[in-house]
Amino acid sequence: MNADLFSLEGKIAVVTGGSSGIGRALSLGLAEAGADVIATARRRQQVEETAAAIESRGRRTLRLTSDVCERASLERLLTATLDSFGKVDILVNCAGIIKRAPTLDFPEEEWNNILNTNLTGTLRACQVFGKPMLERGYGRIVNIASLNSFVSLSEVAAYAASKAGVASLTRSLAVEWSKLGVTVNAIAPGVFRTELNAKLLDSTARGQELLMRTPMGRFGKTEELVGAAIFLASDSSSFITGQILAVDGGFLASGVNQ
Repeated sequence: MNADLFSLEGKIAVVTGGSSGIGRALSLGLAEAGADVIATARRRQQVEETAAAIESRGRRTLRLTSDVCERASLERLLTATLDSFGKVDILVNCAGIIKRAPTLDFPEEEWNNILNTNLTGTLRACQVFGKPMLERGYGRIVNIASLNSFVSLSEVAAYAASKAGVASLTRSLAVEWSKLGVTVNAIAPGVFRTELNAKLLDSTARGQELLMRTPMGRFGKTEELVGAAIFLASDSSSFITGQILAVDGGFLASGVNQ
């Protein structure tokens, strides 16, 4: 096999939500695969730290914040990226939020905020960065879906609805854009330990159930998502579009584990 199929040398990648958790892991993984990576998010300090880590790997970047809920900030990010690098080859949409609460009286304002960030935010980034990709006739878009795109977890209905929407949006854009050279796929992570969820996973009954339902018997490490992202961002996936790739330790395949 030609290893160059998985190389991202010469590619320019933008990662929204790219400075923490899964997004940071993917930003650094794409850089290690050869891409110049702009890891963008709302918090400047995290953007600065991730940019320094990208540069330490010998890659170029920009230190720019953005908010997927504000189209103007994404348009400024696009302009700066094109001014500095001349193109965008890869877009990875990692920005997302979640809140657990009973659905019966879940505040509509919070519902709208989650949908606006996770689903409409993904659409905004795809529209803004998809336009120059379509004009060039080349692009790789990788969205971040979820186990919740397929199955329900108790008391996260807004998040689940948003991530089911991301899966459907991924397929819709694939149908519209693939003839024009832009593939659109998604990764559906299983249960991965991050700074935000470590306490939940390690010391609650919910964490114990999530572990029990994962046939591999452990939680994922964020770096274990990098291979899937490189695959979908590279020319090795040139005839793959509209797919949601689960990286979940067997969670979705599982019925009874004992």
